[in-house]
Amino acid sequence: QEGAHGGPGFNCRLIRLYVDGSIFNDFNYRIQLQMNGQNPHVKDFYIEWAKYKEFSVKMGQFKRAFTFENPMNPWDVGVGDFSILVQKMAGMGDRLGEANMGGRDQGIQVQGDLLPIGQDNHTLFHYQLGVYNGQGINLADANSAKDVIGTIQLQPIKGLKLGVFGWKGDWVGGSGATLKRERISAGLNYDVNNWTVRAEWAAAVAGEKEQSGAADALYVTAGIPFTDWFKLYLKWDEFRSQAT
Repeated sequence: QEGAHGGPGFNCRLIRLYVDGSIFNDFNYRIQLQMNGQNPHVKDFYIEWAKYKEFSVKMGQFKRAFTFENPMNPWDVGVGDFSILVQKMAGMGDRLGEANMGGRDQGIQVQGDLLPIGQDNHTLFHYQLGVYNGQGINLADANSAKDVIGTIQLQPIKGLKLGVFGWKGDWVGGSGATLKRERISAGLNYDVNNWTVRAEWAAAVAGEKEQSGAADALYVTAGIPFTDWFKLYLKWDEFRSQAT
């Protein structure tokens, strides 16, 4: 644009430094920092007692257990960025006005995998249940209430996961107003031999629906491998702020 300062150029989306590992095979830990941008900050810091795959306990700052896509590494999402569903409904620039928290919060979570089945001995049942501050990363809690987020997932065949998710809590905005966050989500995730199919739906329910509108969102992603180095992704991505 004539007379404008700046314009097309080069930019670095993410520079992250991290360390993770295990201690005596009983504990996992991770610390991750994002270094680029105007405000370098801590993304993750947690320790997890993971001696038993049926029951583990994680404490610190980490991804919320809401939707299949939110806990994924950005490089594994497949189309360059997270879906609008995750961005608006899982804490990456929330529809209620919260800044981008990367889908993370501070809290404690239990999870596990149960009931191995089939010749490949894959687990049929996965669960996660977490209690979080509700304010996002690197922030103290702003009230006495806590967010409760959980998921139940089934894996009838290896690589195919069917899940439902629930979120009940609130968020204290910059104005001091307390806004309810009450959401549900359901979806499937299939990832076998580099073939990918992922579809999820989410909606505001109960108090959030009455307070801020009946928002909902839907996305469908398909990844088709052509060679070891080339994979085509197709995606439908939709968010409706008032479900109209």
